[in-house]
Amino acid sequence: MNKSEVTKLSNQVIKKITDYYGLSKHFKTTPFLIIEDSPYSDAEDDECIGEFCAMFNELIIYWKNIKNETELVKSLVHEYQHYLQSPSWMTRYYNMGYDYSNHPYEVQAYSEEENYKIFM
Repeated sequence: MNKSEVTKLSNQVIKKITDYYGLSKHFKTTPFLIIEDSPYSDAEDDECIGEFCAMFNELIIYWKNIKNETELVKSLVHEYQHYLQSPSWMTRYYNMGYDYSNHPYEVQAYSEEENYKIFM
């Protein structure tokens, strides 16, 4: 997928996701959708396809790492879950000893990806 395709589909899907899940009680607005070339500027990290930055209320998609529409939609659903979740509890869980593989918020976000077909 090229950047234009990712941008167009992301804008269509994020509207559906917002309508379905509603707004976060932790932020005043919906997340800003950012389509970036690659994670961490010049890094060659092809694993990272999206992230939610609570500090700036940004849902970031790394378009060069997106292989297909399904992966894009799943990533949008996953990262939107982080927008809905408490940023302070995200940190607390890590401080309690959870890692990415068993963090309750990550487990929940991965589970929610199964709903991706609703937004296709």
